[in-house]
Amino acid sequence: MIKLSRMARFGGLMGIGWTLSTGLLTAQPAPTPGIPLTLNDLSAFKPAAAHWRVVGAVRADLNKPNTLIIDKGTGIVVAQPTPAKPGQPTDPKASLFTTFDHGDVDVELDYLLASKSNSGVYLQGRYEVQLFDSWDIRTPKTIDNGSIYERWDPKRGEGRYGYDGHPARQNASRAPGLWQHLKISFQAPRFNANGQKTQNARMVRVELNGVVIHEDVELTGPTRAAAFDDEKPTGPLMLQGDHGPVAFRNIRYVSYDKPRPELRDLKYAVYKGKYEKEPQYDKTAPESEGTSTILSSSVSRIPNEFLIRYTGTLRVSEPGEYRFNLGVPGGGGLLKINNQQLIGPGQWNGSGKATLPKGDLPFELMYTKFVDWTKPALGLTVAGPGIREYVISDQNGGDGEETDPIVVDAPTSTVLRSFMDMPGEKNAQGGTLRITHAVSVGSPDIVHYTYDLDKGALAQVWRGAFLDATPMWHDRGDGSSRPRGMVQRLGAPVLFLTQLASTQMAWPTDTTGSGFRPKGYALDASDLPTFRYQSFGASVDDKIRVLPEGQGVRREVTITNPASNLYARLASGMRISALENGLYVIDDQHYVRIDDLGGAKPTVRESNGRQELIVPVKGKVVYSILF
Repeated sequence: MIKLSRMARFGGLMGIGWTLSTGLLTAQPAPTPGIPLTLNDLSAFKPAAAHWRVVGAVRADLNKPNTLIIDKGTGIVVAQPTPAKPGQPTDPKASLFTTFDHGDVDVELDYLLASKSNSGVYLQGRYEVQLFDSWDIRTPKTIDNGSIYERWDPKRGEGRYGYDGHPARQNASRAPGLWQHLKISFQAPRFNANGQKTQNARMVRVELNGVVIHEDVELTGPTRAAAFDDEKPTGPLMLQGDHGPVAFRNIRYVSYDKPRPELRDLKYAVYKGKYEKEPQYDKTAPESEGTSTILSSSVSRIPNEFLIRYTGTLRVSEPGEYRFNLGVPGGGGLLKINNQQLIGPGQWNGSGKATLPKGDLPFELMYTKFVDWTKPALGLTVAGPGIREYVISDQNGGDGEETDPIVVDAPTSTVLRSFMDMPGEKNAQGGTLRITHAVSVGSPDIVHYTYDLDKGALAQVWRGAFLDATPMWHDRGDGSSRPRGMVQRLGAPVLFLTQLASTQMAWPTDTTGSGFRPKGYALDASDLPTFRYQSFGASVDDKIRVLPEGQGVRREVTITNPASNLYARLASGMRISALENGLYVIDDQHYVRIDDLGGAKPTVRESNGRQELIVPVKGKVVYSILF
């Protein structure tokens, strides 16, 4: 049974390169690269305890809690603390503090946790995004990975000490020993000239492993175990190092500490009529005109077929390159600054950039609306040197209509057929690869997968929410759905089984010569599918099941009458490393565990600049994907 629900809509301003709003969209500028922290040594940080060091490689043993295995080199900073004894005070140098202080900031980094480990990233040393081994968690709490940790006050009474914590929307975590990616967009608290706080700090947006887990969360004060009890306009970035082993790499940040441009002396004129190009203003009388303090489409009382022209001054305090996004549904827009045309007429959503000097610069904006089935809206965003993208109008603009997303939950075993796009994989025409016979299987254990019926291939697995079916069912639809959780894609789908005259032969990219014939799937008593097909004269049953505690999936492929020289490909990646107990790590993003190969020995081989984990087939192949 498919259960449909409605996704919550969240507003608020996003960091550079992130969507501004679910319903009203503007074109986005390219993400700002940010300033990297040098990790050749610890010079980017204040002096710290000896358990912090710089290394070249790190991994975790899934069977050994709080253990990281390191190797010499640079590029990774690691904490391997000794657990504190009960009642022992925390060493003030146990955590790592950057030498720079920040206010508004975007931070992006990779981190790796040992099994059962606990750490955190503290903005300004005060507000924590929790890092925790939450591999087996279904519903995150404030202690879990990616959550905003709670505040703490013993004066509140027994059972009420913790408050104002914010659990992650869903569990988007990877397994311990795998690198995870965190993006934080933070807004610092505001203070007046007397030092009194006028606005609380905010987590504008937090993204874990490609999944948005927080948007526009207000922080009323420092979270528990913060380095400072007070609040200030700035503070250092803090990496917690007194709770458990953790590693960090690829740390980058963008500070937003420059004054925003200001619109001044705005005047508007509204012209009635269907203007598909800019009129001669000196020969056309306006329907109405006046002054305004903000850009808005509401100055026109005409619902359709009108033109609004704004003129004024843009005061720029910080010279440099600025990027603008303009949204004007139902017609077209134009933007000129300092007598330069940045966005041309005729676009509902347009973007442009210009290098602007300091000073008061001439400003002109035009919005002409002539399509009657959209509502009027005018949105303009600005981003510049040291200035986070913000809305300088009364709304974001866009298409004037919100699409209420259609989502599919999986409270029980749920099977949905659709098209499935594979970002990062190309089709023959150079576009994004689309699986046309995809079957997505959802589980109440919040681990799901997509199977390609055309190839007998497991295409992707993911943890968290199940599917967004909006592209498939909204309006005319395009037949596709997309995962809503943390996705581990397994490469472009290819045949799981093929014949190889030698282990040096390339794995085929299509089914030519294989005799591949899909036979659909059969559901068991729990509505779990077993996929069936014929290939190279053999009959194949392919059964995929979620592992206990949602740690991944177990795949059992039974081959009846296997052909000679038949091989299975278990994994492909840029780097495959053998670990202990039949475990392999693939590109530091997921594990493959060998469960039963009927005595056959797997091989890691080089092929077309990549590596493949293959095994000769003797009748049954059983392995697990842990992620």
